[in-house]
Amino acid sequence: MEFDVVIVGAGPSGLAAACRLMQQANEAEQELTVCVVEKGSEVGAHILSGAVFEPRALAELFPDWEERGAPLTTPAIRDELYLLKDAEKAQKLPNALVPKSMHNTGGDMARYVISAGNLCRWLAEQAEGLGVEVFPGFAAQETIQDENGTVQGILIGDMGVAADGTPKDSHMPGMELRAKYTLFAEGSRGHLGKRLIEQFKLDDGRDPQHYGIGLKELWDIPAEKHEPGLVLHGSGWPLAKDTHGAGSSTTPRTSRWWSA
Repeated sequence: MEFDVVIVGAGPSGLAAACRLMQQANEAEQELTVCVVEKGSEVGAHILSGAVFEPRALAELFPDWEERGAPLTTPAIRDELYLLKDAEKAQKLPNALVPKSMHNTGGDMARYVISAGNLCRWLAEQAEGLGVEVFPGFAAQETIQDENGTVQGILIGDMGVAADGTPKDSHMPGMELRAKYTLFAEGSRGHLGKRLIEQFKLDDGRDPQHYGIGLKELWDIPAEKHEPGLVLHGSGWPLAKDTHGAGSSTTPRTSRWWSA
């Protein structure tokens, strides 16, 4: 299959890029074929995080995002920062000591407590409405490159393969998706991106990427403790004093908390 543009990864950046490409093509009355492939069984399946979201970039992409029903329904109303001392003790820090970057209220634009997965599903709907082809359940396995190393598309891995590597009744062989341009939006540790970085030495003379372990949970909380729009930040216990790390919890409209 051939396209003008193939985008690997149906996260916020990949879907936003697809939408903008089609918007520009439609404005110029030019025909453009754009395909987004996503390894998850559905768009948003691999986007597990809650988030506090400032819609500035979204407003540039879709000025009428509210009328389109974007899943931004819970404004952030309050921030609290705690220093965790042990399993039972925590000290709340005054707002004056909280870094400006951690303030999610005030300013010239409201911020919202959202599900990043729901935002991606909504962006996929907008992309398809603009004419983008979105293929969930398709994992990019390899890049297709010519003798000069120029990327000409991707190879989709076989589908319907058992854990031991044998084909199941539903087996479908992998296929080539060729494109004039291929955009890699795999996330921070995408396997194709890592190979290309190594192949073209894109990290030579640059600081290496820094990674940390992220744990995400979804909590059910009692209704009487539910405060939509509350954002909690914490640092300290159970980490050692010489270990860097922090966490946050956000409260949507339902009586659940996203914790990371």
